[in-house]
This record gives sequence, C-alpha cells and structure tokens, in this order.
Amino acid sequence: MDNECGGIYKNSAPKVNMCFPPLQWQTYDVDFTAAKFDADGKKTGSAFVTVRHNGVTVQDNLELKGATPGGAFKTEVPAPGPFYLQGHGNPVVYRNVWVVVK
Repeated sequence: MDNECGGIYKNSAPKVNMCFPPLQWQTYDVDFTAAKFDADGKKTGSAFVTVRHNGVTVQDNLELKGATPGGAFKTEVPAPGPFYLQGHGNPVVYRNVWVVVK
C-alpha cells in the first residue's frame, strides 16, 4: 500500500516496511530531483526520488507521476515550493532535519 511508511502516495508502496517499534527514533534520507520544465513552463522531465528508511532503500530512483496529494500545488509547477512533514494527527517529534540544495 502506498500509504505505509516510506510509501509515495499515488505512486508506489515501499519495497519493505522498515519501521522500528513505536517510541523509537526513525531515520529517513531522501534524495529528490525536481521535475524539469522549459522556458515556456512545459514539463520536459519527471521528478525522481530515492528514500532510505532506517538505512534501507525503500524507494529507488522512483519516477514520480505528478504532484503528490497534500502538497501546496495540485499539479506540478516550474517553481520551487515547500515540502511537508506529516504525522496523520498522531504525536510526532522531528530532530536533525537537514535540507541540502545542490
């Protein structure tokens, strides 16, 4: 199911469920390459993502089919946008969040 930990909504279920038990710290490493657009705003290349959950690759260079639900935009756009960390209404704590732009 694409709504399990490490899944990408409307794109792909994780290759394996790597969740540690409740109340243990989880780690995620995400490599994201944004979709490409030409000068006229026409999409010329898809976005891709690799996700490592607790050290195990659960999404490997996955081509994203479009915008994911819950984001700021309903469709892909040629402008930078925010990223979201979600908790589905449960108590969640984040630490050591890094964003590296290349």
